[in-house]
Amino acid sequence: MIAAIGLIPGEAAAQRLSFIRDAEIENTIRAFAAPLFRAAGLDPAVIGVHLVNDKSLNAFVAGGLNLFINTGLLIRSEHAGQVIGVIAHETGHISGGHLSRTQEALRNATTESILAVVLGVAAGIVSGRGDVGAAIITGGAQVGQRSILQYSREQESAADQAGIAFLENTSQSPLGLLEFLGVLQDQELLNVGRQDPYVRTHPITSERVSSARAALARSRFAQTRISPEFETMHRRMRAKLIGFMDPDRALIEFKESDISVEARYARAIALYKKPDLARALPLVDGLIASSPNDPYFHELKGQILFENGRTAEALGSYERAVALLPDQPLLRTSLAQVQLEMNNPALIKPALDNLNRAVAVDRRNGLTWQLLAVAHGREGQTGMLALALAERAQLQGNKSEARQQADRAERLLPQGSPGWLRAQDIKVESEKKD
Repeated sequence: MIAAIGLIPGEAAAQRLSFIRDAEIENTIRAFAAPLFRAAGLDPAVIGVHLVNDKSLNAFVAGGLNLFINTGLLIRSEHAGQVIGVIAHETGHISGGHLSRTQEALRNATTESILAVVLGVAAGIVSGRGDVGAAIITGGAQVGQRSILQYSREQESAADQAGIAFLENTSQSPLGLLEFLGVLQDQELLNVGRQDPYVRTHPITSERVSSARAALARSRFAQTRISPEFETMHRRMRAKLIGFMDPDRALIEFKESDISVEARYARAIALYKKPDLARALPLVDGLIASSPNDPYFHELKGQILFENGRTAEALGSYERAVALLPDQPLLRTSLAQVQLEMNNPALIKPALDNLNRAVAVDRRNGLTWQLLAVAHGREGQTGMLALALAERAQLQGNKSEARQQADRAERLLPQGSPGWLRAQDIKVESEKKD
């Protein structure tokens, strides 16, 4: 399920921007990135991967171990190798510590506050729609993306060379990186107002392009093709994003005569977004019939049904998705949301189990903490309710609310219990200066 955490930039001319969360797309990016992270001596499990809902061609690292990729870059990429090339380059920045040396203050910032600074917004949180996990961030901070994420030409060259080495060490061609540099070089010919942010923060030089071209010429893997699995994942990711972000374009680009999986996937999503459920659901059912063990097709059907008030029917689809991919936290959160929406007391404990298993893997989903608060409230566990709200507030950078709820949890929970100890930790963390 693509869910958004909305951001409204403080600068008047800026458009609405947001994070998105999607199990399949995050899995795809992590699959592309994991070999490169390991080649760089980094643990893939500790690096945050964040998808930014923005049409511009951009990617960046911030806060030490966080990789941000715009949906615009993913949609505009022509094949998996180009995305992998970008990730290799950004991994070079992480391994080189480039950003952490120039912006030490962002090292311990939350994901939301990092992006808030990058986009020139403050971290004040206003509740959004819980069913899509939305949280609106508004404010007046005037620190722009260019000043925060500006790399020197030397750092860019070093990141290129490191990225190429990581590609070589993982038996992958640097062709995708070279192609992406070519796209950026074309962008430099445009006036500044029309350039993508990546160009302004990652300066391109003819030397960098020439160096990448030379690296391709001497690479042992210059002619190595991207694995069919990665190419399939890329096609599905791109189709899914276009279906959700631009349904009209999806219905034009992915024609009815195209019976490929990605085309039917894009059309099903686009028709559901229109909305035209009478045509969308048969397409999803067809995808499930051809691939009954694909968890993401079951997830999509569950999302369509749930968002159109057919909660009881959605339950089975989400249960099947979780059964097929039990360790995916976003799927468990979605299942728990449906279980709680059923208002069936017998489903509260299963929902709590799903939510607790979700946060054990991914603690950065505000919707999971919000639903945990709801579930604990229905169980009469007011101490745990307060602790969940404290976790959510801390995640969003709302220190005052985090401290208040943690103090409440500390008073209500048994002294020395794991929840009581966690409440104390949150209070200490909330009192730290930025």
